Amino acid sequence: SRYPQLKNVVWLQEEPENMGAWSFVRHRIDHLLESVGKRVEYVGRVASASTATGSALVHHAEQSAILAKVRSG
Repeated sequence: SRYPQLKNVVWLQEEPENMGAWSFVRHRIDHLLESVGKRVEYVGRVASASTATGSALVHHAEQSAILAKVRSG
């Protein structure tokens, strides 16, 4: 209710989806947003067994894609 013009809530994370804080905060944030009919959206790398791709080119491409998605709203 404090943000009547709220359109989207996004969790932006550099780590893969199965790492970092996302799995811990997702349900807590969704619970807080229930009253306004919103859900939190994850933007970041796909789930992975490794924290890094092993390739600087792939890393930069993923990073650019993540930022482009957030900027597009």
